[in-house]
Amino acid sequence: MRVILQRVKEASVHIEHLEPASIAVGLLIFLGISADDTSEDIQWLVQKIRLLRIFPDEEGKMNLDIAQVNGSFLVISQFTLHASTRKGNRPSFIRAARPELAIPLYEEFKETLALESGLQVRSGVFGTDMQVHLQNDGPVTLIIDSHQRE
Repeated sequence: MRVILQRVKEASVHIEHLEPASIAVGLLIFLGISADDTSEDIQWLVQKIRLLRIFPDEEGKMNLDIAQVNGSFLVISQFTLHASTRKGNRPSFIRAARPELAIPLYEEFKETLALESGLQVRSGVFGTDMQVHLQNDGPVTLIIDSHQRE
């Protein structure tokens, strides 16, 4: 699994004919699921994300985790995070998981994140055209891959 995390002051996702999901202070998570991802990847990522100390303390130093600032999560599925641009000019998405694998893992990720963090988790709708709006805070943007574990 690969995520792009953005620390935000606010974020929302708009989907045609549906009420938008939004958060105030928190983390916008773009989640890419590959064909070889498992529940183990979810457990590792959730622990890493919820304990990241990337929010400012009273001195402005990145020293607080999301729970300490009473933040929320907005999770957006994004298969394009597994794009390969090695050959030609049209990206290949062969590494991205097919929906029959990706949807259950996407749902499990959201449920595990909510359960482990105790915080609100809002989300987009898997496989739909979405418009994401955000006010990046910092900006602070991190890329985390459960297969590299750096």
